This record gives sequence, structure tokens and C-alpha cells, in this order.
Amino acid sequence: MSHTTSNSRQSSRPYSIVCAELSFSWPDGTPVFDRLDIAFGPGRTGLIGANGSGKSTLLRLIAGELRPASGTVNVAGDIGYLPQNLPLDVGRTVAGLLGVEEVCRALRDLERGGLSEDELADRLAVIGDDWDVEERARAELDRLGLRHVGLDRPVGTLSGGEAVMVGLAAQFLRRPRVLLLDEPTNNLDLDARHRLYEAVDGWGGVMVVVSHDRALLDRVDQIADLSRRGVRVFGGNLSAYEEALAVEREAAERELRNAGAEVRRQRRELIEAEVRLARRVRYGNKMYANKREPKVVMQERKRQAQVAAGRHRELHRNRLDAARRRLAEAEEAARDEPRIRVELPRTEVPAGRTVVVLDEVTTRAGNPPMSLTIRGPERIALLGPNGAGKTTLLRTIAGELPPAGGTVRAEIDGLRYLPQRLDILDESLSVLDNVRAFAPSAPVNTIRAGLARFLFRGARAELPAAALSGGERLRAVLAALLLAEPPPRLLLLDEPTNNLDMPAVDRLVEALAAYRGALVVAAHDVPFLASIGITRWLRLTREGGLVEIDPPDPW
Repeated sequence: MSHTTSNSRQSSRPYSIVCAELSFSWPDGTPVFDRLDIAFGPGRTGLIGANGSGKSTLLRLIAGELRPASGTVNVAGDIGYLPQNLPLDVGRTVAGLLGVEEVCRALRDLERGGLSEDELADRLAVIGDDWDVEERARAELDRLGLRHVGLDRPVGTLSGGEAVMVGLAAQFLRRPRVLLLDEPTNNLDLDARHRLYEAVDGWGGVMVVVSHDRALLDRVDQIADLSRRGVRVFGGNLSAYEEALAVEREAAERELRNAGAEVRRQRRELIEAEVRLARRVRYGNKMYANKREPKVVMQERKRQAQVAAGRHRELHRNRLDAARRRLAEAEEAARDEPRIRVELPRTEVPAGRTVVVLDEVTTRAGNPPMSLTIRGPERIALLGPNGAGKTTLLRTIAGELPPAGGTVRAEIDGLRYLPQRLDILDESLSVLDNVRAFAPSAPVNTIRAGLARFLFRGARAELPAAALSGGERLRAVLAALLLAEPPPRLLLLDEPTNNLDMPAVDRLVEALAAYRGALVVAAHDVPFLASIGITRWLRLTREGGLVEIDPPDPW
């Protein structure tokens, strides 16, 4: 078991990441990897996979934050790592988060002068060759859209998106040969995302990025799909990967049809062979009864016929077994992910029906007065920069926060709000009981039938909420919201794709396809918004309030 890092400037090897026979389990014994082999060379790799497949764990093992139970991790080149949840000391400054605070302090001490010889030597040792560190730090912040963020600014005053971009600037400032990014676009507004995309496009070393952001994954050089069965690597970006999978699925379905036909043919040939053998046995018995040949000859012929019949029967049965094995393999290869299939006619809102009216509303986020009327089954996207007050506006519409001014008037029943953290479930209750809490008058069998359409069948509906995976939690939350009484006529979703893998995002799109009511979604994920049929695009800023805009380019 080992983890080694070598500086590529001191090695003739090309810098890369090699994980060999890698095994890891959590302290409670839950296995994550068993003898995983994977390598990353120069270029940008998009690491994808279902929630729980171990993507973030793999990055932490490569970064040296975790130690494998067995196997090796070898990294040629110094490592930069941006975790999904960036740990922040709110008392630090931006310079501290960038890792340049000590050098900046030494430079300022030199500018002030009055140092003793020992103090001067100490400051020079701290600075080393980094005389231009402030200029380089400023240039990285500016490149990532953080011109307004000073080096002395306290970290605690940064928004979540600003903190992520400062963390990214810190990595670029260090210039590592190997860069690991875990969901870097979470909490980033559209402008910040595009700046991140540009930075990724210009990266020249080894990059491994875990993300569900389709626009980001379409900028990588290869896709590594991690699952419990191991990892499959595909050259090209996400779109090329999905095209390859479509070709594979088509071939698998063709093989499934051929294998099914082969099983039917072998079964028919076995039956026909059994009939022919039975006829021969009857003929032999008839010849024996008529005693037309010597007894010893007839007994030998009977023995030979039995041996030949046994071989013939075994041959056909082996062929049938082989055809069945091929069919089972084809079925496994062609097996599709289970899909949410649910009808929600009671959520329908007639076209033109007023749902909610905002009249000169100001919120606690300090936006100027805003007026908005939501009618019929509109699907509204709420965009805006980080810190613009999108979450505050959604919570104000939902009635969780009173408006600072103006009025919010809901004109229908069934308004439901989904917060970013999916924390509306009672962890101590089962999935079934959680959903029943949202629809207390509905019969249990009706709830169970609804849960089955959200892929919670039988005993799965009895799982406690605390034991759910990320994808299961999303489905349980969607079931609770969409099966609620009264039926939801307006859904307010706040960054619903954050921390969801792509299969979970697909489940969300499926569920929303069946929803017939009005929808307001605050998100930065434009491809996702385009996939759910947004009909109206709004942008919120602190200065300009709420304005209608044209649909942005999803890429």
C-alpha cells in the first residue's frame, strides 16, 4: 500500500496518475473499490459515474487525503486539488486562501523598511523567487472574473461561487502539473462557468474533473466512466461518449434479438431430435418384437442406438444451454436503467390561469421592487449572478420569508418548494411514511403505487430516509412533492442539479416531464434548463431587479 508523488522536472517519465490494484473501504466496512486499475495521462479527463460509485473518493486517494487499504497510487508531478466542498476558514483573507499571504506580508515589510539584518534575511527567505506574487495573484483573480475581490478581503464575505473561483485561482497560481477538480461548477453563475470553461480549455497538464456539467464535460479529451464493475475509458468528450454508448446499445439490442432467435431455434431442434429418437426407439422395439434378426445383433443395435441417442440428445442440450448463456449475456448488455414513469394529471394548471402575483416586492436580499405574474403551466428559469438573491426570492414566493416590501399573492393551492440541500425528509421515517406525511388523506396502497413509479417497489419503500443514496434521496423528495395533497400546482426548485450525477439528473427530467403545473427553477445549468422545456427566462440582479431575457446559449 503506497502513495507516492514525484516532481516531473526531476523525472524523465511523462507526468501522469497510475492507480494499480487499488482497494478502499470506509471504516464501517462499506467497500468502494476492489482492485481498481486506472491511469490518467496528459490531457483533460472527465470522470463520471453514478452517485456512490467513488468518484470523489478516488480524487481524495490520488490527492493523498485518504490511504488505500491495498494497491498503489503513483503521481508523477505535483498535485493541485479543488474539493467539492472547499474548507474555508472565514477568518482568513483571500491572500491566505491563495497561499500567498506570508509572501505578501514579507513584501510589505520590505517596503516599509527599518528591518534588522536578521529580519531582512528572514523576509528574503520567505519571498524566494516570488517577487511578482501579488501581480500574478491579481492576474489570476482578474482572469476568473474576480476583479472586485481584493487580496485583503476576508474569506467569510465571499459568496459560495466566489470562494470556488478563488480556490481555483489558488491552484492555477501554484501551476501544478496534475490538477484534480471535484464538481467545480457547483454554485457558479453563468459568467463564472464560462470563465472556468476557458481556463479548462487552456489547461496543458493532467486534469481529472468530476462533474455533471455537460458543457464542461464536452471540453475534455476523454471520459472515464466509473462503476462498481470498474472503469471504462472512452476517447473524446461527453457527446462522443454518449454516441459510442448509443452504438453499443444498438449492437447489444441486435445481439439480444439474435440470441433470443437462437434459443428458440435450438429449443425447436432439441424437440425435433427427441421426436426422431422416439421414432427410432419404437421402430427398434417393433423389430425386436418381430424377431427378424438374431437376438445378439438386435441387442447390439439397441445398445448402439441408445449411445448415439444419448450423444445426440447431449449435443442439442449443450447447444441450447450455450444459446441460453448467450441470451443471458445479451440481456445483461442491453439492460437499461429503470425509468421513472408517472402521470400527474391533477397537477395541471389551465393555460392563462393566474398562479402567483408579485406586486412591487422587495426581498431581504436588497433587490429593487419587482413585479411578476406567473400564469398557467409556465416553466420559468431564474438566472442571475451569485449573490443576486435567487434563493431569497424563491423562499419569499414560497412564503418561507416575508417580503421586505410589496405583496406576494398565491391564487392556487399546492405550492411546493425544493431547497438546494434536499432536506425536506424526516431522516427517522421510511420513504413511505415521509410521502404519507405530504398526503395524509391518501390510502396507503395509493401511495405505494405512486412510489413504485418512482422506483421504490416493495421493501424499497420501507427504507429509512437516513439510509438513502443521493439518487434515491432525489427520487424520494420528488415523490413527496409530486404525490402531495393538494397536488402541487407550482413547483419552486433551487439549484436542483447540484451534486447530482447524470443518471439522477435524467430521473429529475423524467419526473418533471410528467408534471403539468407551473415551474420556477433557479439554476446555472443551462443544458438542464433547456432539457425541461423552459418557456420563459428571467434574470435577477441586485441592481436591475428582475428582467426577462432571451434564452442563453446552452453551451
